[in-house]
Amino acid sequence: MPLRLTALAAALMLAGAVHAADRIKVGFVSTLSGPGAGLGVDIRDGFNLAIKQLNGKLGGLPAEVIVADDQQSPDVAKQAADKFLKKDKVDFMTGIVFSNIMLAVGPTVFENQTFYISANAGPSQYAGDQCNPFFFNVAWQNDNLHEAVGKIVQDKGYKNVVIVTPNYPGGKDAVSGFKRYYAPKEAPSGGKGKVAEEVYTKLGQLDYAAELAQIRSIKPDALFFFLPGGMGINFVKQFVAAGLSRDTQLFAPGFSADEDVIKAVGAPMMGMFNSSHWAHDMDNPENRRFVADFQKEYGRMPSLYASQGYDAAFMMDAAVRDVKGKVEDKAALKKALEAKNFKSVRGDFRFNSNHYPVQNYYLRVIGKDGSGRITNRLMGTIFTNHADAYVAQCKMK
Repeated sequence: MPLRLTALAAALMLAGAVHAADRIKVGFVSTLSGPGAGLGVDIRDGFNLAIKQLNGKLGGLPAEVIVADDQQSPDVAKQAADKFLKKDKVDFMTGIVFSNIMLAVGPTVFENQTFYISANAGPSQYAGDQCNPFFFNVAWQNDNLHEAVGKIVQDKGYKNVVIVTPNYPGGKDAVSGFKRYYAPKEAPSGGKGKVAEEVYTKLGQLDYAAELAQIRSIKPDALFFFLPGGMGINFVKQFVAAGLSRDTQLFAPGFSADEDVIKAVGAPMMGMFNSSHWAHDMDNPENRRFVADFQKEYGRMPSLYASQGYDAAFMMDAAVRDVKGKVEDKAALKKALEAKNFKSVRGDFRFNSNHYPVQNYYLRVIGKDGSGRITNRLMGTIFTNHADAYVAQCKMK
């Protein structure tokens, strides 16, 4: 059952006066090893860059960031979360990449009445009937980027589409999102094409020989894939090497066609369309500073994962500042987080009643920039002020 802030506020009144903290502790658990490590590393680096820009502080108080590698294991993540909550007594948690891990860790975090600021994982459960006042997602709901791709594939007139995704909660949300705007029975605007096959892989799989043989037999005109981290890198390389790119157009959400994948794959990524709520060439002061400082600090282009980690830190900073460091006042801290008094690198957005963003989603295409570097280029807007499909199921008060 979601914790209600009315009961929470009453408990705080009984506890007496709330004093300002002398430091802010953040428990950062993420995937920092294995095939998904690149995603967690980017979130971590974006978060750390923001802390550096804030002079090592959050809301004017010294920040202590305690980092743990979940090894892409729910059990390992739960152990790390238990330590953060019981021994370290952190004020916030963040960092989780994968939704199955978020779903495993969430109940313990919420029961402890600690705010979790998600810089990535946005499972449908926490957007809908399992929404919780202690969960905020500063990135997106899992379905959203896939919904945007579904609309683009439909608008471009592709008729015979294969979907490839891992068999885990985030993968299932990907299929739901794509089909919500593409498949004939589910698309709001009445799609005319068909999903010829939904191909589910193991999470962390790196060899796609069997799946590519299946795709070759279907002969789709378009293929939508969501394969995070090293999965997507290997898939694109093997897809192109098999000659399938000659007759099948690839589409992906931004996280399967971002700077880490582009750097690893190179020219075969050229011409791939993808969706995102952020792009490195978005023209606003916060984003220009973020992109320039990230390249200077780490010697590479930032990904959307890095942008999300960066925003998560600035969201915490604004909330701590707004409550004048009194982070034990959970009701006040919740209101401060909902107010979102910081400027995001993506531009303006707001939180819906389920604590997920209402924001724009954009079309990007991979090509060469003026210097000849292969990278994403912003093409246009797919959705404006787009909300997730599950908010009506959220009964949070």
